Amino acid sequence: MGSLEEKIDFESDEEIPFSSSQATAKVQALHFETSHIVSRASVFSTWALKRIHRISPMRSICIVLIKAKINILLPFGPLAILLHYLTRKHGWVFIFSLLGITPLAERLGYATEQLAFYTGPTVGGLLNATFGNATEMIISIYALKNGMIRVVQQSLLGSILSNMLLVLGCAFFSGGIIHYQKVQVFNKAAALVNSGLLLMAVMGLLFPAVLHFTRTEAHFGKSEMSLSRFSSCIMLVAYASYLFFQLKSQSNLYSAIGEERENSTEDSDEEEVPEITQWEAVGWLAILTLWISILSGYLVDAIQGASDSLNMPVSFISVILLPIVGNAAEHASAIMFAMKDKLDITLGVAIGSSTQISMFVIPFCVVVGWLMGEPMDLNFQLFETATLFITVLVVAFMLQEGTSNYFKGLMLILCYLIVAASFFVHVDLSNDDD
Repeated sequence: MGSLEEKIDFESDEEIPFSSSQATAKVQALHFETSHIVSRASVFSTWALKRIHRISPMRSICIVLIKAKINILLPFGPLAILLHYLTRKHGWVFIFSLLGITPLAERLGYATEQLAFYTGPTVGGLLNATFGNATEMIISIYALKNGMIRVVQQSLLGSILSNMLLVLGCAFFSGGIIHYQKVQVFNKAAALVNSGLLLMAVMGLLFPAVLHFTRTEAHFGKSEMSLSRFSSCIMLVAYASYLFFQLKSQSNLYSAIGEERENSTEDSDEEEVPEITQWEAVGWLAILTLWISILSGYLVDAIQGASDSLNMPVSFISVILLPIVGNAAEHASAIMFAMKDKLDITLGVAIGSSTQISMFVIPFCVVVGWLMGEPMDLNFQLFETATLFITVLVVAFMLQEGTSNYFKGLMLILCYLIVAASFFVHVDLSNDDD
């Protein structure tokens, strides 16, 4: 049987005759070889990317401890310990401890963000808020162990005020300046849920203070403590319910706008590649938390001496200076996400951190103090409680529209300056009252 003859041009000057079956076989062989090469190249590129992330630990050390410019402050930590034992000058020990903890807090936030690449955005936001508050929790436990209850109360209050006014204000201001040609939007529903939790926290702190200052306790000195411990347990249950609501029940409420932006901005994929592996991130979290806990001990011991030598109120140190250092991680990440027009993550970091401190860390410290035998309660005194109440109202009003701009950020920053000035002239008379 004769077969049809075809001529296939291979972009050469001469034409070579082939039968149809030979041509088909040739094309199939060429296609198989090409796809095999592409497949091997894809496998090799995947292997190469994995190898890049599994290079020696020196690369991880370089990224975490050397790459960031803020790490220039790391030597102040060991220097503070040396000054503590050699000179006993509490003012310098406090300042150097403060400077030494600042890069550690920022690097703790970085390691948490790296771990969030492997855990997902929702769990990652929760981890960011949790480890972002690790510095405050460690300082609080050390102070509570030393019986410095007012330092614990004021430092935690300061963390809430710093996150809600300074961190969120700087984020709104930076994002508004960068994206001044458009209106930045965020998930209004999630913001309102957090605002409701913050108002519940204000309720938990307000009633013990009102009970104390109106002298309406049924059993003076005992009813206030009992109410504080009961309210703390209720707040912990509320926070656990909030986590279930956020992670399981209504998870779409917290990721709707964020997912739409991720789908519409494919050009940002390069920025979403982790720089260290999952276990390296876990290891650095452990190391940084341990080092922060060591420095926190020296920091707490030097607070009273620093107040005397620097002629600065303890309340100002506790409410303003300590939280600014503890919130270094939230401050940097919130501004970065706002500049990338990811305000949902910004709110998750700033407002989510405030919610966690007010609904988890503060009640947790009350329970820990209960177990330690320390009279830690929710009576934050009238001046501090009123400041928190006004702050929550201002921030809730700013978030009700679901939009942000640089002017809103500027107002929040100016409000924080008023708060800072108020605590600088505020004299804490609670010890005299007791």
